[in-house]
Amino acid sequence: MKTTDKVEFGWFIPTNGDGEFVGVPAEREPSQQYFAQVAQAAEQAGYEFALIPAGGDCWDGWIVGSWVASATERLKPLIAMRPGLITPVLAARMAATLDRMSGGRALINVVTGHYPADLKATGDPLHGSHDERYERTKEFLEVVKGVWQHDGDYLDGFNYAGTHYQVEGGVSKPAPSQKPHPPLYFGGSSEAGKRVAAETADVYLMWTEPLDWIKGQIAEMQGYLKELEETKGIKRQLKYGIRAQLVVRETEEEAWAAAWRILSKADPELLKSREKLHAKTDATNQKRQMELWQQSQENDFVIGPNLWSGLSAIRGGGAVAFVGTPKQVSDRLLEFVDAGVTSFILSGYPHLEEAEISGRLLLPLVKRKLVERELRLEQGHVTSS
Repeated sequence: MKTTDKVEFGWFIPTNGDGEFVGVPAEREPSQQYFAQVAQAAEQAGYEFALIPAGGDCWDGWIVGSWVASATERLKPLIAMRPGLITPVLAARMAATLDRMSGGRALINVVTGHYPADLKATGDPLHGSHDERYERTKEFLEVVKGVWQHDGDYLDGFNYAGTHYQVEGGVSKPAPSQKPHPPLYFGGSSEAGKRVAAETADVYLMWTEPLDWIKGQIAEMQGYLKELEETKGIKRQLKYGIRAQLVVRETEEEAWAAAWRILSKADPELLKSREKLHAKTDATNQKRQMELWQQSQENDFVIGPNLWSGLSAIRGGGAVAFVGTPKQVSDRLLEFVDAGVTSFILSGYPHLEEAEISGRLLLPLVKRKLVERELRLEQGHVTSS
């Protein structure tokens, strides 16, 4: 498969509000009209899909994703399935229905955890059991995939007997349009999460870190895939993706000024309180993000070439940003492609304007560079042969 065929770029729908700054109340209230605007701007900019976030302060992702799909022609909504908060058979039917209604555009983001307080507030009985949540996720996805293959009669439906789920005659009506099923994106940086991802996911997602850290995570995942083949005879391949913020401007000075502006209205005391909040999580990926933030405080939160961790304490999640000129950021993205990353989920503040800016300054350049590299590779093969 050509590199240009497999590298994909996604944007983000801000379902808890939007604005130029973090650490202050959202300047733009969430609304169906605004979600459609951002989605249409992302599609126009050249993004192929859009992440719909999950969490207690976000609007429901399934409804928003359906709205986004209806407001666009090509943009694919990436929507969270959350084991423990929804039954797997119902989740499979919802995803298949969205896939059929959107013309085969549904993407599924498997979200196992979140802050324990959020999981507790939503009634998850495993809110304090990190590894057991991943065991449940494995069963959940086995059921989801199983019923996606059974769209016939209940008499010959999918049967399953596990620790967390028991299903008799499970089917999905309708069956999904995409075959064998909509792609499954999966995040989780702990050993438990990575092992489940190796067995179940199509795209393994990471929050952006320095290039060597990402290479280390990919190597670890490749090790789990090899182990899976050796111990169970299951041969699988994974794609890899990263989640990042984006600040691209014509000059480097403008880019860094715009990045620091995002933090300019945050109360310094909020930084301390949010840092303590993030320290309470049992999510390994969040702990890694905070480690980067803490290590880089004396270097203005710069963690690598054109990589900035300044938003991590307040924003949480995938807060590391690519900051720089179109040439600089496109070069950095290509370095991640060389490391094995083929899915980029990007966002910026505010999301409407930053989709337009990145679509004008960055995406055409990085896609052109990908095409040029592919042509050079092809010419090299022809010459060598």
